[in-house]
Amino acid sequence: MSPVETAVPIELSQRVTRLRPSATLAVSARVKALQNAGVDVIGFGAGEPDFDTPGNIKRAAIEALEAGKTGYAPVPGEASVRRVIAKKLSEENGIECSADDIVISTGAKQSIYLALQCLLDPGMGQQVIVPTPAWVSFFPMVELAGGEVVEVECSVANDFRMTAAQLETAINERTRAIILNSPSNPCGTMYSGGELAALADVLARHENVAIISDEIYEKLVFGDEAHVSIGSLPQVADRTITINGLSKAYAMTGWRLGYACAPAPTPAPAPGHGHGLAKAMAKLQGQMTTSITTFLQPAIIEALTNSAEEVEGMRRTFARRAIQMHGLVSAMPGVLCPKPTGAFYVFPDVSAHFNKTTPQGRRIVSALSFAEALLEEAKVAVVPGEDFGAIGHRHVRLSFACSEYDIEQGCERMRQWLEGLK
Repeated sequence: MSPVETAVPIELSQRVTRLRPSATLAVSARVKALQNAGVDVIGFGAGEPDFDTPGNIKRAAIEALEAGKTGYAPVPGEASVRRVIAKKLSEENGIECSADDIVISTGAKQSIYLALQCLLDPGMGQQVIVPTPAWVSFFPMVELAGGEVVEVECSVANDFRMTAAQLETAINERTRAIILNSPSNPCGTMYSGGELAALADVLARHENVAIISDEIYEKLVFGDEAHVSIGSLPQVADRTITINGLSKAYAMTGWRLGYACAPAPTPAPAPGHGHGLAKAMAKLQGQMTTSITTFLQPAIIEALTNSAEEVEGMRRTFARRAIQMHGLVSAMPGVLCPKPTGAFYVFPDVSAHFNKTTPQGRRIVSALSFAEALLEEAKVAVVPGEDFGAIGHRHVRLSFACSEYDIEQGCERMRQWLEGLK
């Protein structure tokens, strides 16, 4: 008998076996595969800008590489880069911090993962509040860290924003953290300064609850409200971990550059006491990936100090597309779509079309079956909402990180397809 016939499969860990793949990445991969095969698919699934990285940022990395910046770097990032990030957060976001509070990681996703791993212990029954709909990776990251997700379902009527009363009801003695994301993926909406202050007032009464604030879309706002960082509010400043990065606003998704800001309490804790979260995150990262790529670090400085004009140009483009996408989707029969005010998504409710049959005889019974039929029959790709939380089963996510032409053509295909449902 050959070795292949007698081989015993390697047994995988239960945590990985139970791990759900990313629904958003799966849709993007399927669209690319179809397009490579010559199929005329219009993709509304992508979670990345359709712009190239500004030239000055690319040149900063190229020059650093040519200058020989190819060795190891400090685990949390070079001090000069962390000082620039701290200065940005202090001046733009009102967050009191220093370079010692900053940890640079391979994308905002790793920053969130590190924070959760440092906050949670498996088997302790610790809970993390997640207002939903929420980004698909929040749930598995909490579970991988040993925590339990407590969903707070936010309604379409309130543009998917959690109220202070909902938060108060969700908190209990097992609550360890809350994850906020404003502007929101997948919702495309954001909290006002007043709404964040009301949430902060509730959290101020629960001193053991840490706040993870994912602000990766902070510069892509186009509503009446300005972006506000909850970490700037004094009642919760020393318990807020602000997550950000360069992927979305600077069109640098493939660079994998994110950072966390976790200010230490004032006065500083004695050695061995207090949370020291930034140091803990750096310690954990030191056993995982070490530092980010060395020659990319000057590009962070260039992006944060000399690229405001390019970022504003992209923001204006997304603002036009937001109006276009919202108008077209809202006009579709039976579709309810809150107005996008940040990021580059809409998250319409399409449940009015459940229990209908498509022109090719498919039965629509869920967001997933809706998305699959739309792709097969109309060649339009959207992300089904199930993995964004309990309320998501009624919704699909559409990204407008694509051309105005694709938005027009894709929405027209979708409208015609919807009109053919019976």
